[in-house]
Amino acid sequence: MDRTFVLDNSRSPNAVLKTIPMKNVKISGFMGKYLGRVVNTTIPYQYEILEKTGRIDNFRRASGKIKGDFQGFFFNDSDVYKWLEAASSALINLPSNNDLKQKIDAVIREIEDAQDEDGYLNTFFTFDKKKDRWTDLANMHELYCAGHLIQAAILHKRVTGEDKLFNVARKFADHIASVFGENKKLGAPGHPEIEMALVELYRETRENKYLNLAKFFIDNRGKGYAGGTKYTADHKPFKKLEEVVGHAVRMVYLCCGATDLYMENGDEELLETLKKLWSNMTEKKMYITGGIGSRHEGEAFGEDYELPNKEAYAETCAAIASFMWNWRMFLLTANSQFLDLMEQTLYNGILPGISLDGKKYFYVNPLEADENQKRREWYDCACCPTNIIRILTQFPGYIYTVSDKGIWVNFYESSESIVDFGRKIKIVQKTEYPWSEKVEMDIHADQPEEFSLFLRIPEWVKEDFEIRVNGEKVDMKFNKGYLEIRRIWGKKDTLEIEFPMKVRLIKSHPMVKENIGKVAFKRGPIVYCFEQVDNKDIDPSKLNISHNVEAKYLENLLGGVVVLDGEGLLTEDAWKNRLYNSVGELKTSSKTVKFRLIPYFVWANREQGKMSVWLTEC
Repeated sequence: MDRTFVLDNSRSPNAVLKTIPMKNVKISGFMGKYLGRVVNTTIPYQYEILEKTGRIDNFRRASGKIKGDFQGFFFNDSDVYKWLEAASSALINLPSNNDLKQKIDAVIREIEDAQDEDGYLNTFFTFDKKKDRWTDLANMHELYCAGHLIQAAILHKRVTGEDKLFNVARKFADHIASVFGENKKLGAPGHPEIEMALVELYRETRENKYLNLAKFFIDNRGKGYAGGTKYTADHKPFKKLEEVVGHAVRMVYLCCGATDLYMENGDEELLETLKKLWSNMTEKKMYITGGIGSRHEGEAFGEDYELPNKEAYAETCAAIASFMWNWRMFLLTANSQFLDLMEQTLYNGILPGISLDGKKYFYVNPLEADENQKRREWYDCACCPTNIIRILTQFPGYIYTVSDKGIWVNFYESSESIVDFGRKIKIVQKTEYPWSEKVEMDIHADQPEEFSLFLRIPEWVKEDFEIRVNGEKVDMKFNKGYLEIRRIWGKKDTLEIEFPMKVRLIKSHPMVKENIGKVAFKRGPIVYCFEQVDNKDIDPSKLNISHNVEAKYLENLLGGVVVLDGEGLLTEDAWKNRLYNSVGELKTSSKTVKFRLIPYFVWANREQGKMSVWLTEC
């Protein structure tokens, strides 16, 4: 049985839906292009940077193979682990790529050689720093790095069937379990991550000590072991939290771990807390892009409705954390609201984090920018570049889920898949989504089979739509945002879907002060923005947008995108050389101009210039 799961909840008692192996899904559409670029360009390119910046040398230094000082931040090991996880996922699509496999094997050897006999592994805490191990959980990220090692090792084992890295990670996990726990050292990590890794290690081994240790770290929050601050989500016990606060990635990684724990132990207090936090995040602290964490200071959530545009932080890693958390909440509930947010976040919060050539990145994702904003080839703190390739290489594992009743279609993407829920069904999707309204699916059963096919109806579908099977309309039976089609499926049944993709004008809550009098544009799941390169002589702050725009697909622009073209009014400056003016003296003039909007996720791939998502309404 293939076990290339991103998350293996096949035996999780509180999961409504089960995941399927990544290897069973071959994608070739919009996301398939991203996957191909990451596999063929980004992963090899990042490997060279990991070598050039000394991240892999840190392991060689720890094992005594080379001399010299530790290089970079104390948490740099985690970048190597995330690269390994993504590279291992890439092997699914490049099974004969000996060069990548050799690089993976070589890195694993360096990691293995750097591990202490007692199982401890962190290249920063070697030699004279050994005495400082486990002395500053709030700040030094030992458990965070361990979590990424465990996740990479599990994924590598599932893809390759090899256990060398897995044995290293398990030995380290055993060391951690020997140090921390009831009647041992008390503590909680300043940067959550290990919690979800330990739950996944429990799923892989069925050893309760790993699940118990994840629970221990979650239960020990709010006791000051992780600094006692909102920044580290240590100001209250987890079950007492009512709003998302502090460092956005840390908070949401903690929610991922707590959701994983609930999936296994069914603690209803955990679930109630998770629901409260999710509601607070989505109703009061999230950008239209799905981005979270508005403050640069502390990379943190702000107050309710504190969502500045130009000063937005909206870290790429925070969007990835939200994607991961919503996936777990969806598996618990089969509620499409979580998948809808995953889609929103993927296209508008995660994809902006990587350039179209696969070699440059955004760490921060503002919704308004001046001429100086551009992606970088790398960061000293490189959490986002290595994180985004994990999500993009593992995307095939998110397209379908299964239950006893049948198959759940979560994302629309040209693909060919074998979905096994006790019966093996082949599904071929053909679509130009997210640009096209049409999706065609061929369902192949070896012999007539009765089961349900559940289709996610995206929240942005506001108009009537049609679904046909073999040319005949189907009855509409909805449950939590999914349309259930139950029938006897044969050797080839063709399903046709058409979701109207009308352009929508979006307004934000009036408490979001920056957006008063402004609108944003969406078509399907895609958020649009003004970019200077398409609007040479227009200052977006002086543009008043009309509601009427025309959507058109331009094959040769930015890899092929749908743009929105329209007309608006460009106002002349009535405030020249004045900070204040009498109302009676305010005289403005305007002229009609043509403007173009592009998908937000592709901005900053050409020349630099101003950008804005929110624009003044006529």
